[in-house]
Amino acid sequence: MPETASTPTRSGWIDDLRWAVHASGPVAMGYVPLGMALGALVVNLGLHWWLAPVMATAVYAGSMEFLLAGFLVSAPGLASVALATLAVNFRHVFYPLAYPTHLLGRPWQKVLGAWKLTDEMYALLAGGTRPHSSRQVLMLSSVTQFWWVSGTVLGTAIGNLVPAGFRGLDFAMTGLFIALALNFFLSSAAWRVAGYAAVGIGAALLLPGPFLAWSLSVFTLCCLAEVWVVERRDAGPDDAEGQDDERREAR
Repeated sequence: MPETASTPTRSGWIDDLRWAVHASGPVAMGYVPLGMALGALVVNLGLHWWLAPVMATAVYAGSMEFLLAGFLVSAPGLASVALATLAVNFRHVFYPLAYPTHLLGRPWQKVLGAWKLTDEMYALLAGGTRPHSSRQVLMLSSVTQFWWVSGTVLGTAIGNLVPAGFRGLDFAMTGLFIALALNFFLSSAAWRVAGYAAVGIGAALLLPGPFLAWSLSVFTLCCLAEVWVVERRDAGPDDAEGQDDERREAR
């Protein structure tokens, strides 16, 4: 049977894999050392070593996995686990704004893409990485998860060899996000986004409640306000008045 343009080919898979490995390089530099820290933590808590790669594969929620390792030892109530999960992963509500959902046409692709959507995957996409097909999206997310799982396995192997006072692994992810943020700002010159982030941080410092929820909410509102202003400006006064008239008639 002759191949069509939509038929996956061996060369196409290999090319997409190479692209994903190259694009996920910055993530690997943060995932591997932090994954090692998770693996070492699991071993030092007295848990079975295989729990680290299982959590990295099935849970795949970064900071939540560190909390989960502690939960497996302390066995808190279900309500406490649910509240901690909501507080830690609340930020994921905003990530679909920059996620190429239009490339994921099938339901299983959307489910798999949502499950593999992490802070680092979001940062890559927001920083200029542009997949052009569902295969590239899922390949990129799978390769980034591979780096994370590999780090946890390596951490379980050397966990007992890492000194208790060893410092530096915890800064790997902070350094990764600083590098990705700088790459985004330098490539897009959208420094006003940094201003929106500063507004969000300032509001979160003044408002009571969870810092991350307030900062992300205010930051998102600033971005949505810019989109609204730009659309109104591009539409022109006549189009804007016509849209207002249509809304009044609809009411």
